[in-house]
Amino acid sequence: MYITILLFVASTSAISSGTAEADVLKALSQIIDPDFGTDIVSCGFVKDLQINEALGEVSFRLELTTPACPIKDMFEQKANEVVAMLPWVKNVNVTMSAQPARPVFAGQLPAGLQTISNIIAVSSCKGGVGKSTVAVNLAYTLAGMGARVGIFDADVYGPSLPTMVSPENRLLEMNPEKRSIIPTEYLGVKLVSFGFAGQGRAIMRGPMVSGVINQLLTTTEWGELDYLVIDMPPGTGDIQLTLCQVVPLTAAVIVTTPQKLAFIDVAKGVRMFSKLKVPCVAVVENMCHFDADGKRYYPFGRGSGSQVVQQFGIPHLFDLPIRPTLSASGDSGMPEVVADPLGEIAQTFQNLGVCVVQQCAKIRQQVSTAVTYDKFIKAIRVKVPDSEEEFLLHPATVRRNDRSAQSVDEWTGEQKLQYADVPEDIEPEEIRPMGNYAVSITWPDGFSQIAPYDQLQKIERLVDVPQLTPAQA
Repeated sequence: MYITILLFVASTSAISSGTAEADVLKALSQIIDPDFGTDIVSCGFVKDLQINEALGEVSFRLELTTPACPIKDMFEQKANEVVAMLPWVKNVNVTMSAQPARPVFAGQLPAGLQTISNIIAVSSCKGGVGKSTVAVNLAYTLAGMGARVGIFDADVYGPSLPTMVSPENRLLEMNPEKRSIIPTEYLGVKLVSFGFAGQGRAIMRGPMVSGVINQLLTTTEWGELDYLVIDMPPGTGDIQLTLCQVVPLTAAVIVTTPQKLAFIDVAKGVRMFSKLKVPCVAVVENMCHFDADGKRYYPFGRGSGSQVVQQFGIPHLFDLPIRPTLSASGDSGMPEVVADPLGEIAQTFQNLGVCVVQQCAKIRQQVSTAVTYDKFIKAIRVKVPDSEEEFLLHPATVRRNDRSAQSVDEWTGEQKLQYADVPEDIEPEEIRPMGNYAVSITWPDGFSQIAPYDQLQKIERLVDVPQLTPAQA
């Protein structure tokens, strides 16, 4: 979560007119998160506020959405400053924490995925462009920022992870009681690859590969992770679709090279993610250039990465040069960002890591607030991610437009749920996001309706809704 700080100077009159707690919260409410567009008090980040007014002591905890907040130290400092500016405050104690790892998903997830906050796909759809290099270095960058991270190598035919990292234990272990997989670790990052299964590389048909990938990913005891980075295999076939459908992907990072051929393949991958409602948040153009004799050379041409950004509206582009050290680190078993944490390559990955953290926080916030129920006006508010439009729907209309087998006969198309079956004053009991594409709405009769954003956008909308106050509602 990326934070912008606005300092607040409290006046003496403000202090005398309110309570000590109100003073502290008012001061902290001047700290605004630009991604969420809301102050940290409204977001619920301020926890365990304790005040001893007689001694002038204030203590509280700031619970961020991720431990990898890129400016968390500055955030802590500014929170100290704005509270210390209150005339009656003599001592401020701020502690930092992060929300527990949890997916933004309402469905039944496999046990291994239930405590993972964000799942990032690193994809190229073309082999040999350095996708595994980007995936591994991104993962270790996020770990260096303070996050709990795992890497899943989804390439069964030619797994790269065993070459790129050097864990002491190079074999995955099985928990005999739970029949689950225990990942191996290297420098604090959890690792799973078919290459660590004692099989090397597989020779098998597509459906078998999809089953192996599914089993490796969903039965692993990942534990609590802030980010799971998936090194996707090249292509847009069975394996890729299985991964995208089984796993609630938060976002994707696209890797390409300057050649036109790479752009053509990458475009297929971007379209696949688009259809599956997975936002692509960054493009990494690898092997862009090298410097020699005081000049910069572009041996493979220029423009593939920027073309992806322009054509598909992906917001961020990162360039990686041709560097022998980057290639050598991939072969040596130590990622470049670990081998040279202050180098130019590490700085580029640091910028990519900040981008991923910021974009994931924004996506999670957009998804969690995309569809909500307003009890005061008795209407469902909808603001689909990446859309500026907000509109209102009548709850009964949403319930009557359910297209599941319980409401519509799958064979004949006959409407089984009749108009009169739904009371006009029905209200949803709970609305929860389902990945990036839909919400699950629980109704008083116990029915759980899956409502995709695309469907909600086509339903008849409410106009001229009376703006009731809480007292009138």
